Amino acid sequence: MTSTTTARGTAAPAVVRRRVTVRGTVQGVGFRPFVHRLAAELGLAGHVRNGAEGVVAEVEGAGESVAEFCRALTERPPPLADVQEVAYETVPALGVPGFVIHPSEDGGGGTSRTLIPPDTATCEDCLRELADPADRRHRHPFITCTHCGPRFTISTALPYDRATTTMAAFPLCRACATEYADPADRRFHAQPVACHDCGPRLRLTVPGSPRCEGEPALAEARRLLARGAVLAVKGLGGYHLACDAADERAVAALRRRKERGGKPFAVMCADLARAERLAHVGPEEAAVLTGRRRPIVLLRRREESGGIAEAVCPGSPDVGVMLPYTPLHRLLFGLPGDPPGPQVLVMTSGNRSGEPIVTDDAEALERLAGIADGWLWHDRAIEAPCDDSVVRVRPDGGGEVVLRRSRGHVPEPVALPVPVTPALAVGGDLKNALCLGAEGGAWFSPHIGDMGDLATVRAFERAGERLGALTGIEPELLTADRHPGYHSARWARRTAEAKGLPLRPVQHHHAHVASVMAEHGLGGGTRVIGVAFDGTGYGDDGAVWGGEVLVGGYDGFRRFAHLRYAQLPGGDKGVANPCRVALARLRAVGLPWDTDLPCVAACSSDELRLLDRQLTRDTACVPTSSMGRLFDAVSSLAGICHRARYEAQAAIELEAAAVLAWPERTGAYAFAGDLDPGPVLAAIVADLRRGVPVPVIAARFHRAVAVAVAKVCRAARRETGAEVAALSGGVFANALLDAECAALLAADGFTVLRHRRVPPNDGGLALGQLVVAAHRDRPERQGGR
Repeated sequence: MTSTTTARGTAAPAVVRRRVTVRGTVQGVGFRPFVHRLAAELGLAGHVRNGAEGVVAEVEGAGESVAEFCRALTERPPPLADVQEVAYETVPALGVPGFVIHPSEDGGGGTSRTLIPPDTATCEDCLRELADPADRRHRHPFITCTHCGPRFTISTALPYDRATTTMAAFPLCRACATEYADPADRRFHAQPVACHDCGPRLRLTVPGSPRCEGEPALAEARRLLARGAVLAVKGLGGYHLACDAADERAVAALRRRKERGGKPFAVMCADLARAERLAHVGPEEAAVLTGRRRPIVLLRRREESGGIAEAVCPGSPDVGVMLPYTPLHRLLFGLPGDPPGPQVLVMTSGNRSGEPIVTDDAEALERLAGIADGWLWHDRAIEAPCDDSVVRVRPDGGGEVVLRRSRGHVPEPVALPVPVTPALAVGGDLKNALCLGAEGGAWFSPHIGDMGDLATVRAFERAGERLGALTGIEPELLTADRHPGYHSARWARRTAEAKGLPLRPVQHHHAHVASVMAEHGLGGGTRVIGVAFDGTGYGDDGAVWGGEVLVGGYDGFRRFAHLRYAQLPGGDKGVANPCRVALARLRAVGLPWDTDLPCVAACSSDELRLLDRQLTRDTACVPTSSMGRLFDAVSSLAGICHRARYEAQAAIELEAAAVLAWPERTGAYAFAGDLDPGPVLAAIVADLRRGVPVPVIAARFHRAVAVAVAKVCRAARRETGAEVAALSGGVFANALLDAECAALLAADGFTVLRHRRVPPNDGGLALGQLVVAAHRDRPERQGGR
């Protein structure tokens, strides 16, 4: 370190001034207050501000202190921060004392890689204040601070300041303004800060009753829930529909009104102890349930499910559980001294089945009419729709896997192992989520849903616009699924033509495999054996693929093996009838439609004649190699599910049956050749006739699929030398199959890649599209650009 000499001859450290730019998730996390405190601790002068490029600080002082300041930025940042880069340059010293926080500066339209953090569950400090009668925010439904609360869902632009959030509509009262301006306060520059005097107002609307506000609204909402009502409750990223999960009539009414079919509902428990009464909660599950993200966690149900109605999750081995993540949720369950009320609530997305989640208050009154008996809402606007995330903790110690990536995760970036041209990947038509990428990072949109109606397509478009505004990425190309009928692909074609941009279609299962490769940071030259099992994906030969073993990397693939084809009567529309899928599978392997088989008995004689004619003449049929459809077929063949009222119902119920026999040494059926299910189906028929219990049949089938996967991967390794097996596709949301495949492959010496932060289902498809498109040499251009 350079020194100077004072008049008395003693050495003094040279004064250094650095301009420091911190990039990553550094806005909305208390980073500027942290910088202010750090500078004061080290005796440094200067200033700090938010900008579109990140947090920018200038610090001046002793060289050693300035160096320590830069180290601390990466080694001990605020809890919600994600520091990706700290860059600095030396600038001339100014000799100005003191350290100040400057107002944020607009980035001037330049590209930004700074993001705000996801919405975060209410912190313990705020919960203590919420329950403290002596605190001025006692029972405040919107209590928050620098370390918790809404971020992404209230942001309208960057840089992240109160003026660029929906809290701009609520001027701070004197007390809140004092906290906001005090560097020593926990709410220093906490943009959503408010109190009873200056914050949003809670309201209850019940048709035919006077509207009430504040504490009376909350008390009446709790009374209504206890009496069996269905309430629309406004949350962070949209409305929920809530009712008492123990009330059979209330749950049945919600299911009927929402036209939910038999699809399981998620529940919110008042606390961890109540979750443990419903399901098996290990240490990892408890950590996820109580963490700052607060997703819905899929837990194995207990035989005695803690008093919830059977209609909550009929036929499912799991129950989706979350804990309160907003102060309003906590107040709905009640604080000490409140009248008793429901301690487990059904808490499902506020929409009609097939539509996007509702966020607008007027729209909620219209679209949820006929479902909700009342609306508990507030006047803080939701800028960005963001449904609850869904995760599972793998029972084999394989960690957490995200099945729906939304609230609590978005807009956190996913690091890319390969640089990509600025691009927008539009995903698929089921469980749609967009992905915007540039350089070495990718940003997912929140979960959008199934692209089956105009409202969802509009939500899809708005999500893309919002993601572009927050990242500053202007796409130079588009990438989509190869399926010619996908709404997402059609939108990409129209947009590419209108803007003169390149469009790069990517095969569905190639994108699945590339997605798990990218998540694990594999480089561009890596070759893997990709096992892509799902329900539907457009194949290069025009068939419906879905039971695929691919060998390749980002730049291409070879179809090494696939499940033997069978006809899918009715195409995608036939998926609702697993019994027909089962009959088509039996026909494909030469097994007769004997009347003692459950799938045959489930069909009327007219239906059987029609189906026979359809398959014989190959009318309105499409060949499929889908593993998802094979699960459907086995579910019906075993007598479990013949008509599906929601996606994957037959497969979910087949897994539920297998769970019952899984600890037993049931053995496994055996596929012929590579992936020929003929012997498996014949063995199931034989077991049915011998009276083998259905759970044993289900377990043997699951193990048969896992053994077949290991066998095919060994053959691929012998031929290609590839040592990495990558598992992707919606079928691997099945916890039993996922764990069994991973165990067998690992025992065979494979490096096994499984999804964790990115969904294995179509919710992660866009990431694979993004990295595959980056490796294409010749983009297909639309228009004349």
